[in-house]
Amino acid sequence: MQVYLDNAATTPMDAEVIEKMTQVMHDCYGNASAIHSQGRKARAVLEMARKDIAKLLNCASNELIFMGSGTEADNMALRCAVNDLDVKHIITSEIEHKAVIDTAKELKNKGTIELHFVKLDLYGRADLDDLQNLASLYPNSLISLMHANNELGTLNDVAAISKIARANHCYFHTDTVQTVGHYPIDLQVLDIDFLACSAHKFHGPKGVGFLYKNKSLRIRPIVTGGGQESSMRAGTENTTGIAGLAKALEVAYRNIDVKIETVYRLKAYFIDELLTQIPGVCFNGDTSQDGGLYTVLNVSLPPTDNASTLLFQLDMNGICASGGSACNSGAVNESHVLNGIKHPAERSAVRFSFSKFTTKEEIDFTISTLKELL
Repeated sequence: MQVYLDNAATTPMDAEVIEKMTQVMHDCYGNASAIHSQGRKARAVLEMARKDIAKLLNCASNELIFMGSGTEADNMALRCAVNDLDVKHIITSEIEHKAVIDTAKELKNKGTIELHFVKLDLYGRADLDDLQNLASLYPNSLISLMHANNELGTLNDVAAISKIARANHCYFHTDTVQTVGHYPIDLQVLDIDFLACSAHKFHGPKGVGFLYKNKSLRIRPIVTGGGQESSMRAGTENTTGIAGLAKALEVAYRNIDVKIETVYRLKAYFIDELLTQIPGVCFNGDTSQDGGLYTVLNVSLPPTDNASTLLFQLDMNGICASGGSACNSGAVNESHVLNGIKHPAERSAVRFSFSKFTTKEEIDFTISTLKELL
């Protein structure tokens, strides 16, 4: 039996997305910057995708800049805030995605900014009182806090963070790579400056995403050499991937409340069975329906002699899971996120992440296998 429980790393593509991309590959092979008929055809596909995404997120289409990944989008948000918005301080947390934390540290090491880390609660959620204190001490900062932690699944209160940012004249960037396509997001309600998205996290293609940039901001590109994306990101647009991104988001928004409830029930079942069948098991992050991602469960396992090879043994039994974020996959590496919440060193942690394709039978098989291995 093959069980895929690493959907926070990447998701299998939806059949409708594959069909859409195949059609575009066949029919729209022109360069979207060309003025001939094939170029205009590709441009129409690209701009229709932009409009469709903007409609779903309730923003203006010219606020979306297509990127090669969520990592690129995070980089552009941080670097442009410093380069173009006179930001001298970045307020973030020690458990952000490496796209944010490594970029912020690089800017600090260059002497460009001062870096401040907000305190976290035991679930890995930003302490809002401490954030308020930091924001008041350093107005005009960039606050960069992810909507949901990719390893723990804990959700931050981005609406409350936004209010703190605005009250203290700060900019607000949020990495929503784990939440776009999984929750309704209304950018007329959520008052933010930058938002990052990656299509492969919600059954779209790899290698394509976007940065939402509030239209009130004036920034310059970090990739130069062409006038694409309204001169905000040079390079021939990935028309096929962008069409797939738009289709994936459209599919994700259909009956989204039903999907949330269905997948969360599987996660809750997994939690109950683990507690029943594996003595000493506990969980990292907030596992509640309102406080954490319904797609992610980070399991803290009791000490065992085979902890270092557990992911390998799961794989040998046909189960794909992760020991941390996907960007650190390939080996069981020390996790800066688990260190950030002071996870006990003697316990191993496995991230299981679910999708609309996950079944109860797969959960049962995983629990049975895990119990046997431990």
